[in-house]
Amino acid sequence: MASGTLTVDLDALVQNWRALKALTEAEAGAVVKADAYGLGAGPVARALAKAGARSFFVATTEEAASLRHTLGEGPTIYIFSGHMAGDTDMIADLGLVPLLNSIEQLQRHFEALPQAPFGVQLDTGMNRLGMEPAEWGALRDVVLAQGPKLLMSHLACADEPQSAMNALQLRVFKEMTDGLDVPRSLAATGGTLLGAAYHFDMVRPGVGLYGGAPYTAAQPVAYLDLPVVQVRDVQAGESVGYNMGYVARQPKRVATLAAGYADGLIRALSGKAKLYAGPRDCALLGRVSMDLITVDISHLSEIPRSLTLLGRQQGVDTLATAAGTIGYEILTSLGARYTRRYTGG
Repeated sequence: MASGTLTVDLDALVQNWRALKALTEAEAGAVVKADAYGLGAGPVARALAKAGARSFFVATTEEAASLRHTLGEGPTIYIFSGHMAGDTDMIADLGLVPLLNSIEQLQRHFEALPQAPFGVQLDTGMNRLGMEPAEWGALRDVVLAQGPKLLMSHLACADEPQSAMNALQLRVFKEMTDGLDVPRSLAATGGTLLGAAYHFDMVRPGVGLYGGAPYTAAQPVAYLDLPVVQVRDVQAGESVGYNMGYVARQPKRVATLAAGYADGLIRALSGKAKLYAGPRDCALLGRVSMDLITVDISHLSEIPRSLTLLGRQQGVDTLATAAGTIGYEILTSLGARYTRRYTGG
């Protein structure tokens, strides 16, 4: 069965990075964790490095090791999860920079790799990763003596500009870091859009690079076209798909497309998503199954070879809204069976 085609526009990705970079006087890094939000960390990171990005952020040491092999020496690669047990050799051999999150990680890093670079992640209210203010206050001088490369925290509500949590976290971050001669970073995509007060020495955009909210000015990066496998005429009263998820009230022409939840089309899209034949929208009928979806093409004058799920007609956040989720989940769920094409870069 033919696979769908996932096209990644690297020129649009770079344009998004440059546009976000233009909003700040700080350095602009790039978050490429989770295989660059599902779009391919290798091609994405190479395009961004070519455009001038020198700092990259990933979630795990394994991701960082793969990225180092892709980029070679030079760019700084930060690890959000810090220095985990068993990661020492990779961190040392590949020149990676863990963002230490706890007293345990500080001890592990300073004992195993006393001369190796590191950063520190601070918890300013998100209560997920990082050292809390009391811990940091007790150990700050010891940590500073070791020369951290970066002090960072993460905003919990940056996609809601009016949230009081943003100003609270900014205040706490400044209280924890003001007066220290160490580069600082607080802003991801949403924080970058909040303005200069949140930028400090480095911003680290992620989802905005890939065309996702809250960066509404982003150029679309991901295009997904799904092939039509079969077309049938369904009579009034007949059902389509598992558990009679759709029952026709009038005759319909239904196309079966080669993609399903194994390819990242989450089941929450069932009966809600739209696909496109050029500018014309076509409703997804019934349940999303593992490998197939069914789509109403009754109103089309010709049978299409494929339909578009992601593109200029429909961005990742519009599709996510239909499923009651966020663009991050849609992007990172995109499956491995698609034929991937990279343009530009």
